[in-house]
Amino acid sequence: MPSELSPREVAARLGATTRSVQRWIAAGKLPARRVGGRWRVANDAIDAFGVHAAAPGPVRREIRALFIANRGEIAVRIVRTASRLGIRPLVPETDGPGGLDLLDIAAVVAAARGADADAIHPGFGFLAESAEFAEAVVAAGMTWVGPPPGAIRTMGDKAAARRLAVDLGVPVLPGYDDADQSDEALERAARRIGTPLLVKPAAGGGGKGMRAVRDLDRFSDAVAGARREALAAFGDDRLILERLLDGPRHVEIQVLFDASGAGVHLGERDCSIQRRHQKVLEETPSPAVDPPLRSRLGESALALARAVGYVGAGTCEFLVDDRGEPVFLEMNTRLQVEHPVTELVTGRDLVADQLRIAAGEALGFGQDDVVATGHAVEVRLYAEDAEDGFLPATGRIAALRWPAGTGVRADAGVDPGSEITGRFDPMLAKIIAHGRDRAEALDRLAAALDETVALGVTTNLRFLRWLVRQPVVREGQARIDTLERIWPPDDWADRTAIPEEAWTTAAGELAGIDADADPWRGAWRLNAPPRVMLEADEEQRAVSPRPSTGERPAFVLDRETVHVDVAGRSVAFRLASPPDVDRAARAAAAHSGGSVELAAPMPGSVVRVHASVGDHVDAGQAVVTLEAMKMEHAVTATIAGRMIELRVAAGDQVIRGQLLAVVEP
Repeated sequence: MPSELSPREVAARLGATTRSVQRWIAAGKLPARRVGGRWRVANDAIDAFGVHAAAPGPVRREIRALFIANRGEIAVRIVRTASRLGIRPLVPETDGPGGLDLLDIAAVVAAARGADADAIHPGFGFLAESAEFAEAVVAAGMTWVGPPPGAIRTMGDKAAARRLAVDLGVPVLPGYDDADQSDEALERAARRIGTPLLVKPAAGGGGKGMRAVRDLDRFSDAVAGARREALAAFGDDRLILERLLDGPRHVEIQVLFDASGAGVHLGERDCSIQRRHQKVLEETPSPAVDPPLRSRLGESALALARAVGYVGAGTCEFLVDDRGEPVFLEMNTRLQVEHPVTELVTGRDLVADQLRIAAGEALGFGQDDVVATGHAVEVRLYAEDAEDGFLPATGRIAALRWPAGTGVRADAGVDPGSEITGRFDPMLAKIIAHGRDRAEALDRLAAALDETVALGVTTNLRFLRWLVRQPVVREGQARIDTLERIWPPDDWADRTAIPEEAWTTAAGELAGIDADADPWRGAWRLNAPPRVMLEADEEQRAVSPRPSTGERPAFVLDRETVHVDVAGRSVAFRLASPPDVDRAARAAAAHSGGSVELAAPMPGSVVRVHASVGDHVDAGQAVVTLEAMKMEHAVTATIAGRMIELRVAAGDQVIRGQLLAVVEP
């Protein structure tokens, strides 16, 4: 990027008009210098504190057709509000070889213009927090449903946001946010900050690229991994360092601003229950926030947003320690995944607010008009295996049932038949419940999750049913490290063993398939009850297809597989494969202390191979690093020994269960 910009370039960057920029220069609000008779504005002047507050006044723009540059549940959510407001929603096709690439700015803008859209709503993820995308939308003559590009650029840069917070007197964690990104500078800063510390990408969010470091001997590996993930996810490998605060709560404040600078906050959301730095359960109000702290957090959020001339809906995120002392983390310059809980307690439609503000309308209400009623809790339903390290899962959804009833809301973006691949984020839906108080909201959420059915792909539903009933959650005592301490419980394997009713249900459905495929392989036996050999979750069992006396679980027959709901988990039952000599030999070798196979725990791509055939590896040493959903996972050796087989190379695509390497002691 050039060090100095013309007024026209500044206007595009700030989402303003060239005339407005020229007026700011003439009035002395925006420092500039003349070069050959033309004004030039330094980048530092644009990003300096207070400049963005000089946003242009509201301009009324009618939105008749809205292009939604997103997919899944958030696209469905935006369509719902747009349709209610009489706005024609336009949702592009993103799946398949001809689908729109939602990370290609030029392609998205061209698609929106080709559809005669008046405005673009980015949703969340993809290009939602791209200042360049916002600039391109404005330059194309369409309305951008979001904050000015300058606000996105400043607050989307965690380093710049930290510096702004310091200027405003908003507390931040000790850390490093300088421009020098050399290994030497980062290591010096790490030694100054001390452990534990957190390595974080300066761009993006969602927990991607974050690494906790408790031993400085592992710092260089953490930096290298964080850089790789940050570059893959955000196209920017700059890092910041922060002192790691053990066991705080994660609390965020929702703000709304119009183009005239009028703004309010809509209270807080507690997002402390997380896995891999990504949120699992959110609620409002926070059980840890009292009125004085709420006021303090709200004032900080409003000051930060006002300083960058914020327009629209945004969220400032904080950590709060056990003394009730907050520190600023970052600002998300978009609609949050967890916005429904705020909507349920305030009675507002935040997407409608976004559209009104983007169309140039005034906010229309003040802080005293914000009234929260009751309590709301949300959980995220992911296609992931919570029982195997929360690794992403893929597959075809065979059956769905969403909950309904008083105080219950389900925001879903999938249907039966939807293919879940490793290309997109694994979130399938959000289940939200509202009650008169926290206990009622949690009771309604637990009942709603019990009513939910998702078959055909592994989800975290069984985990969510367990989570919302845990005492630490019910008592409002969860912190960001709570899941690490309580999940999984020691007796989880015993509690989740496949019940007899699931086996007999599957056997009853598969017995006919067995007989149709080969009458000699059918369930019939002379002078004995019929039986079929089934396999599920790496277990094989001969099962009678006779109806069980117990309650039959939810199930669906999909091709030659029966997917059965086992306490919320979709378990796939198939006819057992015939014996395989090679498989039996490998199993026997492993059982006798021989070679050990390393298999892919998830679908993804091979990022790095850390050892070669013939190399010695230690137990716990990384052998292959996989990437899925822009996040890395190391496959480690389970024994010490020599690697005798390597089946993959960097750049390969693998499926779950695929053999990667073999190690012999």
